[in-house]
Amino acid sequence: MIFVTLGTQDKPFDRLLKAIDREIKKGNIKDEVIVQAGFTKYKSKNMKILNLIDRDKFEKLITDCDLLITHGGVGSIMTGLYHNKTIISVPRLSKYGEHVNDHQIQIINNFNDKGYIIGLQDLNKLNDALIKAKTFKPIKYKSNTKNMIKLISEYIDNN
Repeated sequence: MIFVTLGTQDKPFDRLLKAIDREIKKGNIKDEVIVQAGFTKYKSKNMKILNLIDRDKFEKLITDCDLLITHGGVGSIMTGLYHNKTIISVPRLSKYGEHVNDHQIQIINNFNDKGYIIGLQDLNKLNDALIKAKTFKPIKYKSNTKNMIKLISEYIDNN
C-alpha cells in the first residue's frame, strides 16, 4: 500500500495527486493508494481519499504502508523516518498557491542529500522516483533527542 500525506496546510496540493493519478492510469502504480488529503479537495476513482484523520489512524497507515509519498513537511518526513519507511517527498510550491513560500524545497533537499529520502522536484519524473523507491535503502535516522535532553539537563543543573 502507498500512503500519500499532504499534511494539514490550508492550501490545496492537487498537483501531487494528479501526478499520482496519471501514474495509476499508466499502470506504473498498481498498489492500493490511500491519501490523507487535508484541505485538498481532489476526486479520484483510483485512490481512497481521506480528509483529516486522527493521529492513531495516521500512525497506523504509515506503519502499514510500503511507500510513503508526502509533501515537504518536517513532521511527515520525520514520522516516516521514525517508522523506517521509504519516502518520496515533493515540495509544496508558492507559485502554485500550495504554500506561502518555498521552504519545503530546502527541507527536502537537505533530507535527500543526506540519503534519508527521495526528493522529487519535477512531478513529470514521478515514475523515475517510483522505480528508484523499489531498491532505495534510506539511511537509518538516528534520533538525537536523548543527547539533547542530557545537554539541557546538565545546563539546568549547572546554572
